[in-house]
Amino acid sequence: MNKPLRVTFISHSDTLGGAAIVTYRLMRALRREGVDARMVVYTRRTDDPNVAVIAGRTVRGIAFMRERIQIFLSNRFSRAKLFKVSTASAGCRVASHPWVKDADVVALGWINQGLLSLKGIRKLHRLGKPLVWTMHDMWCMTGICHHAYECDAYELDGCGNCQFLSGTSSVDLSRRVWQKKMDLVARVPIRYIAVSRWLAERASRSLLLRDREVEVIPNAFPAEYYSPDEIKGSADPLAEVGANDLRIVMCAARLDDTIKGLPYAIEALNYIFDNEPELARRMTVVFVGEIHNPAALDGLRMPYVALGRVNDTSILRLIYGHSHIVLSTSLYETLPGTLIEGQAMGCIPVTFGRGGQADIVDHKVNGYIAEYKDTHSVAEGIIWAINSGISRDELHDSVVKRFSSPAIAARYIELFGELLAGGSDKPA
Repeated sequence: MNKPLRVTFISHSDTLGGAAIVTYRLMRALRREGVDARMVVYTRRTDDPNVAVIAGRTVRGIAFMRERIQIFLSNRFSRAKLFKVSTASAGCRVASHPWVKDADVVALGWINQGLLSLKGIRKLHRLGKPLVWTMHDMWCMTGICHHAYECDAYELDGCGNCQFLSGTSSVDLSRRVWQKKMDLVARVPIRYIAVSRWLAERASRSLLLRDREVEVIPNAFPAEYYSPDEIKGSADPLAEVGANDLRIVMCAARLDDTIKGLPYAIEALNYIFDNEPELARRMTVVFVGEIHNPAALDGLRMPYVALGRVNDTSILRLIYGHSHIVLSTSLYETLPGTLIEGQAMGCIPVTFGRGGQADIVDHKVNGYIAEYKDTHSVAEGIIWAINSGISRDELHDSVVKRFSSPAIAARYIELFGELLAGGSDKPA
């Protein structure tokens, strides 16, 4: 009897953060298709026997602190942007883990903050196994940042004078790490996966990855667990919020992170409150996620409730299912899971389009893509969504067609088979 394909994912966590969640979903989707898929992580939050922590707390803590201290010193002792960047200068002994040694294919995900170093990736290569790297942000194509915003240095002549570091030096930490990545890309064959067309397009423009083969495979989504039918006969978890019959939900791990664009959402909602008072009286905004600044929502005139982090996915599904619009004003997103989750439960997405949103939303078909940073356009999108008449089943079906777990798992299995058969993963 042939042994099942063995794949080991390297991910910072199993369920802490968006990249971790979608990697965990992919691992489970592959297992359902007969693949012996497992995860090696820095932080474990589930009791899944197919997830293993890479090392003890002390070893992990030392690796994490070594990287953060380097960034802290390079940033002139400023903590303001300490977690906007990563260097992969320190990590744990991933290549020594039994699951990694036994794997046919090693698949990297979000590997920063003490899990895997650039030297550790070289050690993985020396094991002689195909390496696949699924990119969940821009870090693979930049020096140290996870999102470049408006900076295009990663496209032109390499990073330096980094916006996330104090000082102005063309040979700063971002440049030095970029050079190490350039050497890694030249020496280590890796098949890169972008989770959206937008991310693949950015990779094709970068000096680091423009000559590498980058395939677009979206995140696997367990659409079978997200159905508008679930709300039939179910209790509304927010029944006590009020009788308003139009609910807008905005969800993020941290809502007041600058990249999530919360001020743009507030300004758009206030526009509706000021200019469409009859409509506004029917509306309540539901915020799901951490807010570190207690004054972040003080300027919002629309009725709202802030729930904080919701870890129970069954409750989160009901929140979406009893809402009408899922709103995102993120400045950049690779493939925003909150829009997919909301859409699968029958919410109409309203969002900016600077990222992978166009892979989810067909403008004025199953959602609305507002003009970038234009709060009036966001308000128009919300009003359009309220009047659109799109059925919840239509929205759910649009997710199934594009992101269902079996279909995405099949694409990865095909890719793994190609690599094991000696498919090309060298520069074009």
